Amino acid sequence: MDTNNYLNQVLPAFDSLNRELSLGFCLVDTFPDHFFFYIVNHKSAEARIVHQNKLKNIYMKSFNSHDTMLIITNASVKNNITTTILHIQRKHRIIMKTVHHTINIMFTKAKIFAIRCGISQVSQMQDVTCIVIITDTIPAAKRIFDTSLYLYQLHSITISSNLRKFFNKNSSNSISFWDCPSNDK
Repeated sequence: MDTNNYLNQVLPAFDSLNRELSLGFCLVDTFPDHFFFYIVNHKSAEARIVHQNKLKNIYMKSFNSHDTMLIITNASVKNNITTTILHIQRKHRIIMKTVHHTINIMFTKAKIFAIRCGISQVSQMQDVTCIVIITDTIPAAKRIFDTSLYLYQLHSITISSNLRKFFNKNSSNSISFWDCPSNDK
C-alpha cells in the first residue's frame, strides 16, 4: 500500500507547474543574450587546437579579472562509483574544490549536479559579472535550459532560479559554457 501511494504521487523531480518552467518566464525567453555555449568539433584536430587556444586565453584573462569566476567540472565512473570534481577559481586563487563519490547514479546527473553546485556558489557572490564553466558535457549543460519534463529537471529548476537572480543583479552579467574534452589538458 505504501509503495502504491508513493508511486501515485507527483514527485518534485517532475514539477511541470514550477514557475521556472512556465512559458515566457524561462531563461531562454527572458535572458537569451546572457548565456553562451562554445563547442569544439572533436573530429577536427585543427578545430580542437584553435578551441584549446581560446580556452587558454580565457583562463589567462581570468587571472587579471576580479569579476570573472571559473567553474571547472569533471566526472568519471569506475566500478559503479561516480566521482565528480568541482573546481571554482578566481584570479590565481582556488575558491572551492570539492570531490563527490556517489554509487548508482547516472553519469549525466552527476555532471549536472556539479554544475549546479558551482553555479549555486558563484551566483551568490556580489562582485561577479562573468561565470565561465569549463566542462566535457556540453549536452548535459544544455539540458539546464530545457523546459520539458526529464529526469534532471529538479537540478534545472534550481540552476534556473540561481541564474535568474544572477542575471537580474546586473544586465551585463553572463555565463558561458566551454567544451573541454576530458583527454585535453
